Amino acid sequence: MGSWHPESPARLQAIDDQLIASRIDILLEHREAPLATVAMLETVHTPQAIALVAENVPAEGAEHLYPIDPDTSLNAYSYTAALRSAGAAVAATDAVMAGELDNAFCSIRPPGHHATPGAPMGFCLFNNVAIAAHRALEFHGLARVAIVDFDVHHGNGTHDAFRDDPRVLMVSFFQDALYPFCEDPGSKTGLHNMVNVAVPAFSGGEAVRKVVTEKWLPALHAHQPQMLFISAGFDAHREDDLGQMGLVEADYAWITRQVMDIARQYAQGRIVSCLEGGYNLSALGRSVVAHLKVLAEID
Repeated sequence: MGSWHPESPARLQAIDDQLIASRIDILLEHREAPLATVAMLETVHTPQAIALVAENVPAEGAEHLYPIDPDTSLNAYSYTAALRSAGAAVAATDAVMAGELDNAFCSIRPPGHHATPGAPMGFCLFNNVAIAAHRALEFHGLARVAIVDFDVHHGNGTHDAFRDDPRVLMVSFFQDALYPFCEDPGSKTGLHNMVNVAVPAFSGGEAVRKVVTEKWLPALHAHQPQMLFISAGFDAHREDDLGQMGLVEADYAWITRQVMDIARQYAQGRIVSCLEGGYNLSALGRSVVAHLKVLAEID
């Protein structure tokens, strides 16, 4: 989206580099992501939202990007990249449901949790985790799923996609008064399937663990999800400049363990995690390693 943009190809390279440096790369099974079909996108997005991306990609070699909003632009390859991100989430869901994999992490970009059913926004073109959750419900016939979002920004697109669907429980924390500046994104809406908790800027691991223990876990136990999805944003890390929170790698590992405990109890361990934010390259790579070590049960 431009050489200045924090959502850059270097993010995925930083993850790969840290996986190799930590010596867990060879312990993971790697799969190439397929492209999602338009029909898969349409389980979440309107035809108009899909067309806004598909019909506005610049020609290959064009000097200018197509601006969707001040933070989100299209280049010649954006539509294909977005199809592959959504396709990764769907393929991971299928593989976990088939028992081929215990769980999966989708190292993908562009991210997705800000993309609403009607519009791309906030670095996000299509809502990868929402498309994957729909896949589990509609294609695989599950009755209940949960989405866990620990990005520093509220996953407003996911919230909008499932606000009226009791089959889906969404739990999240996010920094208060930060993009996308939703007026009432939390559980005060009276929606029992939305447990979205705003925390003050500069909150650290202790505050977040309290939210998880007191808010998330009771709701997850009550919902008893048959599969869990994670919007894995790592921009609440204390080294990330796109937020002002204070998490460290140990906090992400702890949160992942709580999610795995829920998955073991109710979902046969089934988890699909999709990369969202995380823009300090070193912190991103280290945090993903911490997340994957727990998912893969690597000491």
